[in-house]
Amino acid sequence: MRSKLLLFIIFSLFLLQNRAASTDSLALELDELTLSDSLEIKQLYGAFEQNLDSLVNLWYIKNSLGIEPDSAWVRGTDSIFSHLPDSVYIDRLSRIPARVDLTYNKFVRSYIRVYLGKRSDLVEVMLGLSDYYFPVFEELFDFYGIPLELKYCSIIESALNPRAVSRAGATGVWQFMYGTGKMYGLTINSLVDERRDPVKSADAAARMMKSLYGIYGDWLLVIAAYNCGPGNVNRAIRRAGGRKDFWEIYYFLPRETRGHVPAFIAATYAMHYYREHGLQAKPLELPFPVDTIMVQKNLHLDQVAHVLGVSKKMLRDINPQYKWDIIPGREKPYALKIPAEYSMNFIELEDSIFAWNDSVYFDAGKLTKTPEYYTSKSVPRAPSPNMVKLTYTIKSGDNLGFISEWYNVRLSDLKYWNNIYGTTIRSGKKLYVFVPKSEEVQYRKIDEMSFAEKQKSIGKVVAETKPASKPSSDYVLYTIRSGDSLWEIAKKYQGVSDTDLIELNDLGDGDSIKPGMVIRIRPKG
Repeated sequence: MRSKLLLFIIFSLFLLQNRAASTDSLALELDELTLSDSLEIKQLYGAFEQNLDSLVNLWYIKNSLGIEPDSAWVRGTDSIFSHLPDSVYIDRLSRIPARVDLTYNKFVRSYIRVYLGKRSDLVEVMLGLSDYYFPVFEELFDFYGIPLELKYCSIIESALNPRAVSRAGATGVWQFMYGTGKMYGLTINSLVDERRDPVKSADAAARMMKSLYGIYGDWLLVIAAYNCGPGNVNRAIRRAGGRKDFWEIYYFLPRETRGHVPAFIAATYAMHYYREHGLQAKPLELPFPVDTIMVQKNLHLDQVAHVLGVSKKMLRDINPQYKWDIIPGREKPYALKIPAEYSMNFIELEDSIFAWNDSVYFDAGKLTKTPEYYTSKSVPRAPSPNMVKLTYTIKSGDNLGFISEWYNVRLSDLKYWNNIYGTTIRSGKKLYVFVPKSEEVQYRKIDEMSFAEKQKSIGKVVAETKPASKPSSDYVLYTIRSGDSLWEIAKKYQGVSDTDLIELNDLGDGDSIKPGMVIRIRPKG
């Protein structure tokens, strides 16, 4: 009886020990690292895990999670949490055909166990998604002469999540910052963000890696510079005495960058040997193959989903670059991806797709709206559609009060229409006045009337005075200086207005005077 009890206690302790190991596996894998190194790995893994959690919300993944794996698949012999000898990891890494140095050390070992341990269920989803993305990445990398294994950088950067956004604002599968994305030709505006387009961003990533390799000639330094920028890598090289080996400048790099190279090596290992660790790629029912249709008019994904009868969520997830479901095709042609089985339907129903609720999504009236016509007495009014614009030439002795009375308009409106903020006006200048179209003929005559006639038109009588006979001599000659105006010159002489100067010297509208010109002035009084 005692022996049975002893066996039960030993077995219970074994179960408790295994449960503690599985719930705190990440801490177990970091026991050989310094506190600082452990925090760096936890930080990078935390971002990776967050991207994985977000990844499973994609339409085509949520619709595939219930699919059972192939029953013929045989689980590997390595336990997920087993501690293999370092020699096994070294041997396996050496067998991977790669142009990048796949160095092995305690950092790489910790990342391998992180990838293949705690959240292996979500890693299996990412493995299934790699069948969708990696062939595209490989084709682009091969075109630019980039080592194909660098496609695994997308795992560290975003866990293959096209909607991933870092704390610093880096976006998409390849985690481009705004400025870098624009520098490599990615369209980024209020409606479109091509950093979230896996294909276009992968093309930009390949070009960026090629450029960085031209600087360093070392692919591990390229991975580091891709994450933190060449400035930080150059600074680390200087601090390390000019050495250009990643592991020799490791502790001179920014903390968030140190883990990217070991994480890349670990991801490369995991993608090649996941079966040996008991994992399998999750079978995903992706909308593959897809067709690309070039859209040259404004289009909303709702229009496509409604007319073709496809899932709007699916359209969003295979076209993640359209942030608000709007394709601004009027700006330039944009690509729309749809499942290939619907491409002929799109072509046949194209007119119906663009027409469906187009007035709701793209109201042309919004482009031609005019300000509201105010009727409040305290607010200047814009001209209403039933008014016509007339021009009035200011005469000597006029003021804004007279003019507003002659045209029966408010003084505030007259000032508003002509951008006048004070009360000063100058003769010879023109004012715009808006009057009802039905009274245009009546008000058009005002500009030709004398002062007395204009006053009479509003019921005010002015006694006409005979103009004094003009003497034939006694002119004053004045030479115009730089900055002079007729109005300022007239103020210097008693009883003289700028209109007098215009008429006496045949100056037309008064704007043709120039420095050095001599004019005649006849002072009065």
